[in-house]
Amino acid sequence: MKINKKALIIAIAIPLLVGAVSAFISSNSMEQFGQLNKPPLAPPGFLFPIVWTILYTLMGIASYLVFSSNQKQEDINDALTVYALQLAVNFFWSIFFFNLEWYLFSFFWLILLWVLILYTILLFYQISKPAAYLMVPYLLWVTFAGYLNLGIYVLN
Repeated sequence: MKINKKALIIAIAIPLLVGAVSAFISSNSMEQFGQLNKPPLAPPGFLFPIVWTILYTLMGIASYLVFSSNQKQEDINDALTVYALQLAVNFFWSIFFFNLEWYLFSFFWLILLWVLILYTILLFYQISKPAAYLMVPYLLWVTFAGYLNLGIYVLN
């Protein structure tokens, strides 16, 4: 398989840009996170940008593998549409959680995100198994984020 470097860079840049813009909009988030009562196992604030950068990069590579596959174009379009939808839902979570402090709403929004990620994984799996596997750490992290989100709602 020949790698289209330009398409790969764009595929990686898209989720990184979405994450960067969301982080910029909620720029005081780590300061605010430090002041919240958190459940056990809550990681330090500095870890979140590192983890999200890795996850966004993996997501971008996964989307590239789907985009560049030799599968039916309709299947690729469907998978990438759901991928884009989950990315949009992801974008708004930090705004709801940090800027608006809608902790319970954010938890339910995270459940929506989790379902969309799972659906994305299932669609990606039909096109490219490696693409689906690259999305699994994201699903696991969002599962953990759900625990943190609900814990913060209960404790605050």
